[in-house]
Amino acid sequence: MGDAAGIGPEIIVKALADKQVVAGFEPVVVGDVDVLRNVAAKLGTNITFAKDSTRTSDDITVAGAGEPVSGIEIGKLSAAAGRASGKYIEKAVHLWRAGEIDAVATAPINKEALGMGGYNFPGHTEFLAELTGTTRFAMSFFAGDLRVVLLSTHLSLLEAVEVVRKERLEQLIVFADSALSHLLGRSVKLAVAGLNPHASENGMFGSEEADEIEPAVRSCVSRGIDVWGPYSPDTIFLRGFRGEFDAVVACYHDQATIPVKAFSFGSAVNVTLGLPFVRTSVDHGTAFDIAGQGVADASSMKAAMKLAAELARISLAMTDSVSG
Repeated sequence: MGDAAGIGPEIIVKALADKQVVAGFEPVVVGDVDVLRNVAAKLGTNITFAKDSTRTSDDITVAGAGEPVSGIEIGKLSAAAGRASGKYIEKAVHLWRAGEIDAVATAPINKEALGMGGYNFPGHTEFLAELTGTTRFAMSFFAGDLRVVLLSTHLSLLEAVEVVRKERLEQLIVFADSALSHLLGRSVKLAVAGLNPHASENGMFGSEEADEIEPAVRSCVSRGIDVWGPYSPDTIFLRGFRGEFDAVVACYHDQATIPVKAFSFGSAVNVTLGLPFVRTSVDHGTAFDIAGQGVADASSMKAAMKLAAELARISLAMTDSVSG
C-alpha cells in the first residue's frame, strides 16, 4: 500500500476498481484494511476489502502488518506511516516466501518517513534486496516498447560520470541480458547509450566512449550477447521506443528517466531486475500535495499491476517448462 499518508491507497483502490486491470489474477493488498475501506467509500467505488480470515468471495483480501495507521494526517510526514510502509514490504516478502503470492507491485513510499519509522533504506529496491539476500540488482523502467536499464541511480552527475567504467558497464550488460531474457521469456537485443553528446563524435566531445563503453560492448559481443552501441543518447531512446531494441542501457539516472517520462509519464513502470520474484512499481512518488483529494492518476499503478501479472505468468511458465 505504500505510505498511507500519500496517494498509494487511492491509486490502489482506483486500479482495483478497473475490471480490465484485475482480469486474470487475484489481488492481495498488503496494507491497512480501514484505510482502504475509507478511501473506497470516499471514491464511491463498489469494491470491498476484508482481512483474509473474514473475507467472502466478493471481497479483496487485505494482508495486514503491524498496528493500524488510520489516525495519521493525510499529506503529512509521519513516523507511523513510514513504519507501517516498511512493515508492508516485509509482509510482502513473507507472503512470497510462503508461496501465497507470485509478484509484488508497490505503491509509493516516502523515504524520509521510512527513515523516521526506523528503516535505514533509500527505497524499495535496496530494502527488498536486503530482505531476499539479493546482491546483484538493477533499476529498470518499462514504458511500452521502451525499456531502459540504469548503470547508476541516485548519484550526482559528477559521481555518475565516474561510474561509467568498462568493468562495471560490462557487468551490467551481462546481467541485463540474463535478467531481461528471463523476464520476457526470450533472447533480447540491447543497445547502449553513449555518455557524451553524439556519443563523443569519434572523440571530439570526450573519451569515455572509446576508453570505456566500446570495449565493454565488444567484450559482451564476444560472449554471445546481442548488444550494440554506443549510440548517440539523443536518438537511441526513440529507437528503443519504436521497438528496434528490447532495452537501452543508460549511463546515468536522468539519461534514462527523461525519455521514459517524456514518452510515457503516468503509465511507465519501474521494474527491479535481479530479485527472486517479479517486482514492479509506479513511476512517481507519494504526492503529499494532492493526497486525500481524490484526484490522483492511477495509470501507473494500473500499469504496474498488469505488468507484474504478465511477467509473473511468463516466469511461472518458464519454471513449469524447466521442471517438466
